[in-house]
Amino acid sequence: MLEVRIHGRGGQGAVTSAELIAISAVDTGRYAQAFPSFGPERRGAPVVAFCRVDEKAIRIRAKVYYPDVVVVLDPGLVDLIDPTEGMKEGGILIMNSRKRPSEVAASRGGAVRVATVDADRIAIEELGRPIVNTTMIGAFIKATGIVGLDDIRGPILDRFGSKLGERNLKALERAYHEVEIGG
Repeated sequence: MLEVRIHGRGGQGAVTSAELIAISAVDTGRYAQAFPSFGPERRGAPVVAFCRVDEKAIRIRAKVYYPDVVVVLDPGLVDLIDPTEGMKEGGILIMNSRKRPSEVAASRGGAVRVATVDADRIAIEELGRPIVNTTMIGAFIKATGIVGLDDIRGPILDRFGSKLGERNLKALERAYHEVEIGG
């Protein structure tokens, strides 16, 4: 089972990201679940969303405490939390960052693999605003291979409609090609 934790801020689309990944996995014949964890949230407050994908039915209904993958939508969150907390050995941290994977890995002690992409820049260029959820899904897909680019197309278009969906797909595909994955 692949377990994913997504850190973001209210309004960035962490919950939507988890849902889109889960829908894509289900559409490819696997089992998946996605759910948020938040209290009295407001736009800009830290939010965590979770996703699980497996070949068999998923019976766990708890938060993801020991993720295989952590996605960080807002690089400023690393000053507030340790995104690698509980990560499984050999897990991958996927960050929205201008830094190279080696720079981030050095600050994390090197216990996990790191992938980075400047999702803010891509989202602003493609969507006109720094809402990076779909952009980061592109980096996630490249780093994990859990679903393919073609698998995410339908869920994105269903969620955002054809015009905005195509723009989100363009941002997603750019991140897929621009993400840097460290050893």
